[in-house]
Amino acid sequence: MSLTTRPATAPSLPTATPPPSPPVKQTPAASLDVYTGDPNFMTSLARGLIVIQAFTQQNPQMTISQLSIRTGLSRAAVRRCLYTLTKLGFAGAEDGSRYSLRPRMLTLSHTYTASNTLSSAAQPILERMSATLRESFSVATLDGEDIVYVARSAVNRVMAVDLHIGSRLPAYCTSMGRILLAYLPPEQLEAYLARAVLTPHTTRTVVSVERLRMLLRTIRRNGYAICDQEYEVGLRSVAVPVFAPSGRAVATINLSGNAPRISTLEMQTRFLPHLRNAANELSIFLR
Repeated sequence: MSLTTRPATAPSLPTATPPPSPPVKQTPAASLDVYTGDPNFMTSLARGLIVIQAFTQQNPQMTISQLSIRTGLSRAAVRRCLYTLTKLGFAGAEDGSRYSLRPRMLTLSHTYTASNTLSSAAQPILERMSATLRESFSVATLDGEDIVYVARSAVNRVMAVDLHIGSRLPAYCTSMGRILLAYLPPEQLEAYLARAVLTPHTTRTVVSVERLRMLLRTIRRNGYAICDQEYEVGLRSVAVPVFAPSGRAVATINLSGNAPRISTLEMQTRFLPHLRNAANELSIFLR
């Protein structure tokens, strides 16, 4: 009886799972898709605002092609927006190709600060504190995942970050941002933590959601937040909440300074009482 030898079958190797594709960053123009079909939504106005917001301190001048790439709008749409902004005096191009915003744009921010009770009330309080304590103070509110400076008084100190009214910083790694996050309603905080991208700006930046959640609980219990060189090496800050009559934390006020010059202990013992007094004073204007 003959035996037939079957060739040995090579063991099957596990199929390598391809690495996940990096998430595609959504362009500002793509964010307008959710309004498709809304008869009351002015798409042309929204596109103009997107073009305005594309200009930054790092990119103060751009061509139509550069703006198209940056915004996700077509070149034709960018051209029409720039034509309108130029005719109204809000933008222009010295060489005919590289556009920039014009000083008239300041009238828009002035209208906000002049009409906003928080901003107009905070500025003299901050300036008085700076004159007395010789430090830089700011007031900010939460806008999406960032804080936005609505008032600021600064002394002549050298810092890498150029902060001014309208500056935006990430909420998760700044003292003012953590104050505003700590006082969010629980469901809003959890929604923020679920979508937040915790980028390490320095080796000290907290990038763990669980760690951040614990810090926010402590901040709410203590009533203040200290951020030690998490956004910029050498920059330390302390912040307290500003409450509306409803009890909601609508803003935050902080002191920021060089870490080698101002210790954490000094922020707690010397400056924290001044911040709390200023926050109470500012709250009165919100009634």
